[in-house]
Amino acid sequence: MTVVLVAHGSRDARFALTARRVAAAVRAELSGVRVELAYLDLNEPLVGDVLAALSDDVTVVPLLFGDGFHSKIDLPAIIADARRRNPAVRPFQSAVLGVHSPVLGLVDRLVEAGLRDDDGVLMYAVGSSDASSDESIRARGRELSRVLGMPVETVFATRLGPEGAAVRGAVDRLHEAGARRIAASPLFLSAGLLTDRVEASLDAYAPDSLVAGPIGAHPALIAAVRSLAVPHLAPLPAP
Repeated sequence: MTVVLVAHGSRDARFALTARRVAAAVRAELSGVRVELAYLDLNEPLVGDVLAALSDDVTVVPLLFGDGFHSKIDLPAIIADARRRNPAVRPFQSAVLGVHSPVLGLVDRLVEAGLRDDDGVLMYAVGSSDASSDESIRARGRELSRVLGMPVETVFATRLGPEGAAVRGAVDRLHEAGARRIAASPLFLSAGLLTDRVEASLDAYAPDSLVAGPIGAHPALIAAVRSLAVPHLAPLPAP
């Protein structure tokens, strides 16, 4: 059996470095299972090239938090093409990471960064043309608010508006809700160009903000990959 982890890809070198760290952590967790890393775009190897070199049962796990175009259209088309070109490979696409709550990872990253009781949280993620994908991200924001017991606003890094208007509005609402400081919480696998875009707007509208790290190879993410990749294994204990 082979597990292929599929990341989006980025021109920012930090993304590929983080994706490789995630893959290494998954390999360490799934001893005896072949684990390969592939990308949808912008980095190599591409998903189709990895699948072309395999000849067994393959679970394809999208390292995505939203279930939008890439998971519903793009990746299934790549897998179907690979199956036509290479009949020896038997690929199965799992659900995206977003079916598992990433909130524990977000909470830990915020606490590591120095979260205070009087903070308000700005959670940001990649936006989608799929309304249901965006709504699932907003649901994670509501869940994060319940877990933390503090206000959380969600913005999409691909739709910040002119001069970061979405960030400005979210910051204003958090202050109106009583937040003394803004704590930024990226629902991203890695830092990159999109996280930089949000944080640049925060520098303009809330320059004293706390900025947590991305989820990366957090144990909760590795546990989610494990349950998606090899569902018959017993779940990991909560980290």
